[in-house]
Amino acid sequence: SAWMCALWRTRNSHPPRVLWPKLCVCDNLNEIDCGIMEKDPYAYTPVSGWETYNTPEHAEAMESLARRYLEFLSECKTERETVAYVQRRLRDAGYTEEHNGGAVVRPFRGKALFAARRGTLPLTRGLHLISAHADSPRLDFKQRPLIEQPGVAQAKTHYYGGIRKYQWLARPLALHGVIVRRNGERVSVILGEDPAEPVFTIADLLPHLAQKQNTQTVTDAFEAEKLNVILGHRPADKGAEDKDAPKDAVKKHVLELLGRKYDITEEDLVSAELQAVPAGPARRVGLDAALLGGYGQDDRICVFTALEALLSADAPQHTVGVIFWDKEEIGSDGATGASSRFFQYCVEDCIAAWQPEARFSEVMLATRALSADVQAALDPDWQDVHEKQNAAQLGYGACFSKFTGSRGKYGASEADAEYVGWLRGVLNARNIPWQMAECGRVDLGGGGTVALFLAAYGMSVIDLGPAVLSMHSPFELSSAVDLYATVEAYKAFMESC
Repeated sequence: SAWMCALWRTRNSHPPRVLWPKLCVCDNLNEIDCGIMEKDPYAYTPVSGWETYNTPEHAEAMESLARRYLEFLSECKTERETVAYVQRRLRDAGYTEEHNGGAVVRPFRGKALFAARRGTLPLTRGLHLISAHADSPRLDFKQRPLIEQPGVAQAKTHYYGGIRKYQWLARPLALHGVIVRRNGERVSVILGEDPAEPVFTIADLLPHLAQKQNTQTVTDAFEAEKLNVILGHRPADKGAEDKDAPKDAVKKHVLELLGRKYDITEEDLVSAELQAVPAGPARRVGLDAALLGGYGQDDRICVFTALEALLSADAPQHTVGVIFWDKEEIGSDGATGASSRFFQYCVEDCIAAWQPEARFSEVMLATRALSADVQAALDPDWQDVHEKQNAAQLGYGACFSKFTGSRGKYGASEADAEYVGWLRGVLNARNIPWQMAECGRVDLGGGGTVALFLAAYGMSVIDLGPAVLSMHSPFELSSAVDLYATVEAYKAFMESC
């Protein structure tokens, strides 16, 4: 709280500028009094969130939200942990899996989740839906991961999603996931987060021996098959009757330790989902603590803000819903991805319980949706990859992306102008800062979200989420004021008619 209040005092030692300085020529440059002139009523310039939310009350609310968000980000490092967190908070708020009430939650295989809150209007007026994804780039253990190489036992990995491999070397890693025994019992694994526990890592090549590597492209220099996580170094003890050290003694010792801790064998790892993720908590960044740093903000910041909006929104007129997906980072395929029929089944169940005479197609065509996903922030050191006028900036509120896709808008979902205009009105009416951007220069950037899977139902949909620096890295950066503005934007969307 002290950090955020100090930040507010620093930023507000003078009244916020809403007017431009007037150019003038003064006789005495040491005593300039230039005055002001009115802002051009025809021009458009995005407004900083720090200027919009410039009261002690806003500072206190931002501080409380940022604190809760950092706790969430530190706790939820996999899609399973994220869905469990959301499910727990919704059930505490009275959401059940039954449709006989006005608030329903439906988790799916621990990796996806749908929740809806019934409005006063019939379902045929459409849902107000927010969709985000709970998965993030990481290193997955292979099906048979354990190997022994000189001096160490390691786990072989298969990277998940778009990563820059070198960012995962020579840094502390933790293991998260589940192991399922042959009898179906599931064992949860979190290792490396408690300060009393050891962490894991992937060794990097020392610069003295990297002359050849230095001449290679990044793609060639860092091989996926060398992203092997170090699990141990000490060999198993030799039995009294054994004359020779056991074969693969370090790997044997690792298996012994896993067996004692989790009562598993090496075969049990075949039916496991173990992920190597950055170890340690999310942190505030900068002397002013105005930036929030941590792993998995793409797209868990949107999961968190959508959940906060759902729980804090006033009684809605339209039925409001959230759906959190898995597999977005690898194309949204699979049973828990956005290309599945899970969302359709959930809405059909709501229709059957709340308005059985309605048609699914009628509800979908009237639905308005936000594809809640982050946008690439203008990188201060790599500005040349952005087209600055259409780049998102940290601190300027949630960012609309009218279209996704790449190059000539291939693979895009594009919102129509009428929907963009309506959303502008919703946010402007509440003085919520927002901006419009695209991901990088036309021939350099681009990317996809779940928007096109929602658009396939005929609903109106657009991407809206905060800007993030160092996206897809082990330590992403977001702005505390953008976090706050995004909750306000999602809440306004849910409460609008």
